[in-house]
Amino acid sequence: MSAFFTNRRGQTDVDAQEPAREVPTGRPVGFDTVIGANTSFEGSFVSSGNVRMDGQFAGSLEISGNILVGESADIHADINARNISIAGAVRGNITGSKVQLLRTGRIWGDINASALTTEEGAFIDGKITMVGHSATRPPSDDELAEHEAILDSMADAEDAGEVIEAELVADNVAADEQAAGELDEKDDR
Repeated sequence: MSAFFTNRRGQTDVDAQEPAREVPTGRPVGFDTVIGANTSFEGSFVSSGNVRMDGQFAGSLEISGNILVGESADIHADINARNISIAGAVRGNITGSKVQLLRTGRIWGDINASALTTEEGAFIDGKITMVGHSATRPPSDDELAEHEAILDSMADAEDAGEVIEAELVADNVAADEQAAGELDEKDDR
């Protein structure tokens, strides 16, 4: 078998061998599982590594790592993964930390994510919920107190504005009456 790889570009067996690279533990490199474009299956798919799907799948996907749904993929499943990139078609709900919808990606389902990016041309038909975002959680007691203080100061400013406005109206009425009186005097002359 080594004869097949000898003399590639003038290399000998000794030259062609590269030293083994150490892969740091705990950091996934590439994809642990690849489902090819000519593959079709259904069921419950569970993986703790990174997954790339280019084929057809129906069921549920529970991925502890990241998942890439390739352009040729046709997925009929709910996807739950850490980070999700979609370039193909997904019919199902998507839950992840970060969801990236590429220009060829299409989703028919709801998205729950901390961060969402979409490229121009992508398609989403569903509800998007930003989980972990300050707008999706109830306000804290400190935030409520700050909001009340702002409303109170706005009410005080509004009251002060009404007083100033009333004074301006009174001044305008007085000026109008004075101008009307002067016109009456001119008419009498």
